[in-house]
Amino acid sequence: MPPDISLFALTLLCLTALAAGWIDAVVGGGGLLLLPALLLGLPHTPAAYVLGTNKSTAIWGTTAAAITYVRKAPIDVRTALRIGLAALAGSLGGAFFAAGINSEVLRPLIMAVLLAVLTFVLFRPAFGTAPVPSGPVSRKRVVAAVLIAGLGIGFYDGLFGPGTGAFLVITLAAVLHMDLVTSSATARVVNACTNVGALTMFAIQGTVLWQLGALLALFNLVGGMVGARMALKRGAGFVRGVLVVVVVALLCKMAYDQWLAV
Repeated sequence: MPPDISLFALTLLCLTALAAGWIDAVVGGGGLLLLPALLLGLPHTPAAYVLGTNKSTAIWGTTAAAITYVRKAPIDVRTALRIGLAALAGSLGGAFFAAGINSEVLRPLIMAVLLAVLTFVLFRPAFGTAPVPSGPVSRKRVVAAVLIAGLGIGFYDGLFGPGTGAFLVITLAAVLHMDLVTSSATARVVNACTNVGALTMFAIQGTVLWQLGALLALFNLVGGMVGARMALKRGAGFVRGVLVVVVVALLCKMAYDQWLAV
């Protein structure tokens, strides 16, 4: 446990991990909440340790959500695992280069990610709300999903991370013509694989605060299980609404921190 962290900051991080697990399970993007919280709670910790600890926390909520979805949602597990294996390889590569990231550049990058996601969702109001088409998905679309959602977003997740789940949901819905619930379920399987790859590399490099990560993981795990059940129960409209609210709130908060906070 970091010696300079206060009880108040630790409590806030635990509550943030709980909320991040719920958000990750519903629509992805819990890292957009947890990573900034870790940066604020651990101001003197190198960025690589913050990223590694974030992965050691997020992997539990994501995995719990993935298991819940696989048991209850009509997803193509074979396709999800194909994309997931590519994502694992991509995240290993991204995490290898993550040690060189300066924490000063993280906030503007997160803001750019948020703005891109928000713009896409707002300009496509019907996106992800249509029923899943019947019949098998073409081989070309599966290959495209493996390259974009697997290798591409997997590399991003290992290198940086925040917004990976949301990017996966949007990409899988667009490329494989899934509704948002099915896309979110598939994304959790893929995201669990990217977390394994990234965490493996961070562990090899020794940039994980394991005690803090284990504590936050307990809260993240609960949030992930609850979020997955809610998404399955309430459907695509609920998932889309949560996505918009989360992205707008986080974008406003980070813009305030970047330009207005003293």
